[in-house]
Amino acid sequence: MSTGVGSVQLAQSGILPDHTVAVRTWINGRSVEVTTDARTSLLDLLRERFGLTGAKKGCDHGQCGACTIHLDGRRVASCLTLAAKADGREVLTIEGLSAGDALHPMQQAFIDHDALQCGYCTPGQIMAAVACVAEGNATSRERIREYMSGNICRCGAYVGIVAAIEDAASKMRRG
Repeated sequence: MSTGVGSVQLAQSGILPDHTVAVRTWINGRSVEVTTDARTSLLDLLRERFGLTGAKKGCDHGQCGACTIHLDGRRVASCLTLAAKADGREVLTIEGLSAGDALHPMQQAFIDHDALQCGYCTPGQIMAAVACVAEGNATSRERIREYMSGNICRCGAYVGIVAAIEDAASKMRRG
C-alpha cells in the first residue's frame, strides 16, 4: 500500500542517503571536477552541467546513436553511460573534435558530401565515423555501413555519410 510519500520528498527530508558522486575527468582536453547524482547519464551531465549540446538526446535507449561521444578514444552511447564511468577518463564530444577554427577532416567531409539534412543526428554520426576510421573499419562501403549501423539518420542521408567517411578516411590516415 502506497503512503503517497515520494522518494524526492524522502530525500529532501534527509531520510534517503546522499546519492552523489564526484567525477574528475577531462572533457575535450579540459580537466573538470563535478559532483553529480550517481544516476546521471554522461549525456545529461555534458548537456545540462557543461552546456555541451552537440550530443543529442534522441531515443534515450542507446538505439539511435545521436548521443555518440568518445570515452578514452572509444565510441559510446552517452545516454546509456553513467557520468560516474567518466571518472579519471577522457571524454571527447563534437565540440572538441576540431582544432580551433580548422574543422576535423570528417566534419569537412560531411559538409563537402552533403552528408546531413536536418542535422540532428550529424554530431553523433561524425563521432561514430571518426571512430569507424580509427578502428580500421572504413575499408569498404559495406564495412562502413555495418560499423555505422548503430547511428540512425531519419532524413536518409546515408549515401552522403558513406561518401564522407570514405573521403575523410584517406585524409585521416595521412594526417
